[in-house]
Amino acid sequence: MQVLKIAAFSDGDVGGNPAGVVIENQLPTREEMRSIAADVGYSETVFAAQEGSNWRVRYFSPESEVPFCGHATIALGAALAQKFGDGNFVLNLQDTTISVQGSKKNGKLFAALQSPATSSQPAEKNVVDAALLLFGYQRDDLSSRVQPAIIRAGATHLLLMLNSRKKLAAMNYDLNAGRNFMRKNELVTVSLVFAQSEQLFNVRNPFASGGVFEDPATGAAAAALAGHLRKINWPHGGEIDIIQGEDMGERSLIKAELKSEAQSSIRISGAARLI
Repeated sequence: MQVLKIAAFSDGDVGGNPAGVVIENQLPTREEMRSIAADVGYSETVFAAQEGSNWRVRYFSPESEVPFCGHATIALGAALAQKFGDGNFVLNLQDTTISVQGSKKNGKLFAALQSPATSSQPAEKNVVDAALLLFGYQRDDLSSRVQPAIIRAGATHLLLMLNSRKKLAAMNYDLNAGRNFMRKNELVTVSLVFAQSEQLFNVRNPFASGGVFEDPATGAAAAALAGHLRKINWPHGGEIDIIQGEDMGERSLIKAELKSEAQSSIRISGAARLI
């Protein structure tokens, strides 16, 4: 069984978030997929098998299955484009159907996905207090413009917008404590965000729920963030750009494009490179 290794949302020939990609005639068993993902060791490995004219897709971290993973979907779109040529591929996930467009131009791979529907709600005070304690932040480290929220676009995240780039860069936490916190509150990641401007954001995504200290690029959380900004009437101008992984030395670039319709799909795009 061949496992492709592709970094999604790369910054040219560097950075991006590595994902394993397995394309087979039929999906392995759940136990086999978990084992393969653990052996690969990336934050996610995506498994795809053709199902009629669509593709059946599942995502696994080294420790658990996740309902949706943006960077692995971008990696899959790039792999499908490399294997079958440029195209739009319809993906049947566990709970919904989405699509990813893959292309190759001048030897460079690109992909764009349409996310699941978005939703968000205010985060409960006890959840926010526990998160602040976990990361060593104080209430006055939070931005007054965006209140803590539970945000979703195929996966669930806690959004904390910080008022200092320095505080974001200093992010640290205990992995085991983070795992317990995220699993208790059914969070895939915590999305820590600093707004450089109305349309440019620095982001860090601790992913302890999957046994990973931090993701260098998180497409699902990017879609959820964009959906929440739309909901609260943030002046996004129809698109935002996200810089992630910079503090890890794995600078990644994510673009999110959003229509005005509430809860509608977010277009998440970026470059990809073979590892």
